[in-house]
Amino acid sequence: MGSIDPRVDIGHVHLKVADLERSLGFWHGVLGFAIMQRMGDSAAFLSAGGYHHHLGLNTWHSQGGTAPPRNSTGLYHVAIRYPDRPALADALRRLANAGIALDGASDHGVSEALYLRDPDGNGVELYRDRPESEWPRSVDGSLAMTLHPLDVQALLAEASP
Repeated sequence: MGSIDPRVDIGHVHLKVADLERSLGFWHGVLGFAIMQRMGDSAAFLSAGGYHHHLGLNTWHSQGGTAPPRNSTGLYHVAIRYPDRPALADALRRLANAGIALDGASDHGVSEALYLRDPDGNGVELYRDRPESEWPRSVDGSLAMTLHPLDVQALLAEASP
């Protein structure tokens, strides 16, 4: 078996949600994703930058449903990559203004990340990558990711008013 083609990437995430309007309030209203298309009250497709969709939300098999238990299999989190630290700071400001609590915030050496839950209990990571030249390396040159607390107040101080 050979390696996967390096041009392959993750195109979009499609989430089952219990209440489309509530989910749009979070993904569109708080985080700011643009609604590209709606399918009545059953689905919506959202994007950053005009792409057809990075995120799909639907109630096709989940209308009024409950979040899966934390100790079950399934999606751990969806990770949304921001282009730089000021953009991540803006996301943190949006969350704070909406009263949305973080589950955690970490500095992984390669990235800085905020962890939270959407209204349906889905794990969400909002993060920014550091330039590869700044990634921590072991003596042998291999990647040496870290797990340190992220200074959330310092990040928030960088957000535009």
